[in-house]
Amino acid sequence: MASSASHEQAIATVLSQIALSFDGAFLGVTLAFVAVRSLTNYTARSKALRKIRNAPTVKVSDLRSLLELPPPPQPSDENNSNNLVKGQTLVILRGQVEAKSSVDGNWKSFRPNGVLVAHESGDKAVIVQRVQTCIYNEWKGLFGWNADFRAILTRSRRERESTVSRMVPFVLVEDARWPQSEYVFVNMDGSTHPLPLTTVYHQLKPVDPSPYTFLQALFGHEYPVGLLDEEKILPLGKEINAVGVCSSNNGSLEIKSCKDLHFFLSNMTKEQMIDHLALRAKVLLWSGIILGSAAICILGYAAVRNWNRFKAWRQERQVRREQQNRSLTDTDDPQIDAEDETDNVPDGQLCVICLMRRKRSAFIPCGHLVCCQLCAIAVEREVSPKCPLCRQAVRNSMRIFDC
Repeated sequence: MASSASHEQAIATVLSQIALSFDGAFLGVTLAFVAVRSLTNYTARSKALRKIRNAPTVKVSDLRSLLELPPPPQPSDENNSNNLVKGQTLVILRGQVEAKSSVDGNWKSFRPNGVLVAHESGDKAVIVQRVQTCIYNEWKGLFGWNADFRAILTRSRRERESTVSRMVPFVLVEDARWPQSEYVFVNMDGSTHPLPLTTVYHQLKPVDPSPYTFLQALFGHEYPVGLLDEEKILPLGKEINAVGVCSSNNGSLEIKSCKDLHFFLSNMTKEQMIDHLALRAKVLLWSGIILGSAAICILGYAAVRNWNRFKAWRQERQVRREQQNRSLTDTDDPQIDAEDETDNVPDGQLCVICLMRRKRSAFIPCGHLVCCQLCAIAVEREVSPKCPLCRQAVRNSMRIFDC
C-alpha cells in the first residue's frame, strides 16, 4: 500500500511540475486552448440557436404547401440561406413514428414484416438498441497499484460497453389513423445525433467469479462483478419532433439531419430546444471568458518572469565577460610578471592553481597562502569565491611580501 501511495504521489508531482513549468506557461497555454475551444463551440451553438429560432414548426399535412413557397428570409442568419438549395427548407416537424413498409405502395397496405420486435419486451419498433455494460470493481491488491495511475503507465482502459443497434426505414405521419394521406420519410444517413429512445428492458445480472477473477483481484487488476443489460427502442406511434432539412424527392417528402444543428429527432419542443441551446451557449461564453482571462494573466506573469530572468542572465554574462577581460589585462601587467617569475621556483612554493608562479597571496579569512597574485584575483572575481584548499568562502586576498 505504501508503494502504491508513493507511485501516485510521484505521478502527481510530475504532472504538477509539467503544469507549472516555465512559471506556469504550459498551464497558461492549456487554458488558452480550452478557452478558444469554448468560444468556438459558443459560436456554433449560437448559430444553431438562430437557425432553430427561425425554423417554422409545421405538421406533416402542411409541409408540402410550405415547400412550394420560397424559403422565408432570415436576416439574422446570413449563412443559413447558403446552406440550403432551392426546394429545401429547415423546419421543425411534429409527427408520429411509423414503419415505412406500412405506407409503401398505395399507402393503405399494411405489411407487418417491415417492423422490428424487441427481444425482451416484445414491443414493435423501428429502432432497437441493446446495450450491455460490464461493471468492474477494483481493489489495490497485494501487488497492484491503483488502476487509474497504472493505466497511465502500462496499459489503456478496456472497452466496458458494447452496443448493438437494428433499424428499419421509418416515416413520420400526422396521426396513426388509416388511411394515411401524407407522410415524411426520415433519412438517417450521416446522422450522429442522439435518438429519443425508450428503455423497455433494464436488468443487472451478477457475473460468476472464476479462478482468473481471483488472480485479477490479487494483483490489483479490475475484475467484472456484474453485467447491465438494457434494451431501448423507438416504438411505433411515438410522437416526436424532427429538426432538419425537408425536401421533395421524386414526389415523396423526406427530412434529413443538418450537421450544424445539435438536434435531429427529439422529445423536446421548439421552446425547450431554444432554452437548452441558450443555456449551453451562455455556459460556453462565460467559460471562454473566464478561462481566457486566466490564461492571459498566467501567460503575462510567465512572460514577465522569464523576461526578468533573461535580463539577469544577460547582465551576469556581461559581468563575466568584463571579469575575463580584466583577467587578460592583468596578465599583461609587467609589474606582476616581474614579481612572479617562474624560473627557479621550488615545487612547494608553486601556485596550486596555475603551477607556474610563486605563492604570493593569502585568502581572508582562512589565511591560506596557496595561490599567486594573479590566480587569487581570478578567484575573488568568481560569483561565489572559495578557497581552493579548505573551500571556505573568500572575502578578500592579501599580497604577502618576503622580508
